[in-house]
Amino acid sequence: MTAPSPPDSRWIRRWSVGPAARYTLVCLPHAGGSATFYRPWAALLPPEVELLAVQYPCREDRLEDSEITGMGELVDAVADAVTPLLDRPYVLFGHSMGSAVAWELARELARRGAPGPRRLFASGRAAPGTAVTGDLHRQSDAVLDAELSRLGGTGREILDDPGLRALVLTAVRHDYRVVETHRPAPGPPLTCPVHVLTGDADPELGTARAGDRAGGWAGLTTARTEVRVFPGDHFYLTPRRREVVATVLRRLDPSLTTRGARTWPSTP
Repeated sequence: MTAPSPPDSRWIRRWSVGPAARYTLVCLPHAGGSATFYRPWAALLPPEVELLAVQYPCREDRLEDSEITGMGELVDAVADAVTPLLDRPYVLFGHSMGSAVAWELARELARRGAPGPRRLFASGRAAPGTAVTGDLHRQSDAVLDAELSRLGGTGREILDDPGLRALVLTAVRHDYRVVETHRPAPGPPLTCPVHVLTGDADPELGTARAGDRAGGWAGLTTARTEVRVFPGDHFYLTPRRREVVATVLRRLDPSLTTRGARTWPSTP
């Protein structure tokens, strides 16, 4: 069951919460994605871990909200929303665009004097400042459609439906503008470990050997950087959901276990 979000926040979905929670897992979606993408994770988490997911504007229940003009505005809003909820040790997990948002969020929280994350999980994207960017947000719907087909993760039945396609492309165009115009400002590195997760056939990262996949992420923290490669493409974490969540739990606290976790209905 979905737990209520803070009444003054449109940005956070609390997919699990309970009196036994000792840690918080904050998840940030990919471009065009939503907080709902992480909802199935709630069934795989023990009661010691609360799951929060960020909901960007221009999708689902935020269709009428104003667009975000850039990464700085986005991160400021997310930091405002999550700061009151960071009353216990937490980690950040971002997939694709979400990994860049997670990194900038960690930096913004540090600037505000807030506690830093125990760990940062960066999935499916090269480090900010080294990731290849383009101008897809300026291109036609047909070009965006082709890009989504290249990456996978969006069913053809959705893109073939005119109404659903329009909704998806609106969110994708919004998010691509944010991440494609992102130019990281200089600043101190993080002090938490960074875990780089990727699919071995992810077209976004090419065919780099596993040892090279940390790329620029290793230079963004004073702590260690670890790489974990899963079978799969850019959206490897959907079919490998259990393995990904287990990896997060092991790195967060080896004593955590998923045995006895709740059973959630199957979600696409």
